[in-house]
Amino acid sequence: MGLVLAGHLALAGGCQSDDREINAFIHDWEASVSGTIDVVQPPDAIEIYSPDAPEIDGEIQVVDATGKISLRLIGQVKVAGMTPVEIARKLEAILGKYYSDPTVRVRLAQRRSKRIYVFGQVDSPGPFPYTGRDTVLSVLAKANLSFLAWKSQVKVIRPSHEEGKRHVIVVDADKIMENGDLEMNVLLEEGDIIHVPPTPLAWLGLRARELLFPARQVTQATVEPGYTRLDYEYAYDSNLDNQGSRSGRR
Repeated sequence: MGLVLAGHLALAGGCQSDDREINAFIHDWEASVSGTIDVVQPPDAIEIYSPDAPEIDGEIQVVDATGKISLRLIGQVKVAGMTPVEIARKLEAILGKYYSDPTVRVRLAQRRSKRIYVFGQVDSPGPFPYTGRDTVLSVLAKANLSFLAWKSQVKVIRPSHEEGKRHVIVVDADKIMENGDLEMNVLLEEGDIIHVPPTPLAWLGLRARELLFPARQVTQATVEPGYTRLDYEYAYDSNLDNQGSRSGRR
């Protein structure tokens, strides 16, 4: 076990990000807008404003699996693959049949089609909505690091089907949170994965628990039938005593 722990420490110690990997990520202050255009896809939610058309003004619509929304007065409209501005222009054209020069504004209310993923030693692992302004710090704050987390070895993975385009950096979240060092508080992209490993001591405890788990199961299986039998025998003897007491009274 000591050799395994030493190997774990050596591996973690070697996980330093080189300049090539770091340059694949950018900071939030280096990007004026998200790196991707807000293209609406199922099951994103959009909000529609049109003071000229009260039938749709203030409507919040979820794009269904067919890529459509359903609105009063104009019925179903396909919006998947379009930006909010393009959707607004399309709705204005349709509303032109009923109103003179209608004005429509559309905003992306909830981006449900895009995700960032967090795994490891956090209280809330799993997918998180991608907003286009997510940083390592903001996502870790939502996921809530557990007491087992090795905060100085948080791994950010930018996956890709192409071997040369996959990037991995190690972020020292301790420096970000305790010292305000935002150098590694990089801006995340859709599909990025954050993995929070356990500390070496926590890792050792988790491995020990895995090794002891089968033995615990065997112990429970051996002891529990014994308790069940004793309980049955006790209940049986008590029933005989009660019957004897009733017979004596008669």
